[in-house]
Amino acid sequence: MGMGSRALVLLVTALLSATVQAGYVWVPSAPPQEIDAKLARLQTDAAAHKSAVAAGKRAAFFCSNCHGESGVSALDNIPNLAGQNAIFLLNQIDKFGDGRRNDDFMSGLVKVLKPEERFNIAVFYASQQVPPTPAQNSAQAAAGGKHFSRACVGCHGAKGHGSREIARLAGQRAGYLVTALTNFRLGKGSHADPRMTSVAKKLSVAEIAALAAYLGTLP
Repeated sequence: MGMGSRALVLLVTALLSATVQAGYVWVPSAPPQEIDAKLARLQTDAAAHKSAVAAGKRAAFFCSNCHGESGVSALDNIPNLAGQNAIFLLNQIDKFGDGRRNDDFMSGLVKVLKPEERFNIAVFYASQQVPPTPAQNSAQAAAGGKHFSRACVGCHGAKGHGSREIARLAGQRAGYLVTALTNFRLGKGSHADPRMTSVAKKLSVAEIAALAAYLGTLP
């Protein structure tokens, strides 16, 4: 992201934060059963799905500066959003909005999104493809595959695609994964999930790097 784009996003974030402080009221997303029913309808209505994807792309305009136009980040420390489960994405967006997750940048942007916009953004990113990244060190990636089979498959699935509650790791940016796993290992900040911390604490620095290298190669 260029300096001009970064400055524009920071300005917009400041303006949005001012809007929130001026009295914007966070509106929660619909109950889970309503979201499930809405997603199910989209799966059987191609025109409605296409419309939701288009609306989500428009609503995610400012997200593209960091996460890429289709949810594939150009920055190693910023996560890909493409290919994530829509429910998982919507839950994460809602956590930033209601304070369960906190980030000065993300929270300021998310808090002014209406429930329909958040839903459509999740549908948009879930519909996008994330390309795998060829391993720079094949031996390291192979070692990471063994660590993944031992420690991660039970929750994230054999292909690393996750679920509605668990993040997709396949094709994820290596730098982001290293940072996230390190934070889980330390129980730091928003990465203080007991399940992940218990796994990450058993990983060495080299094993974390190998896992990140392997996961990036998965389609």
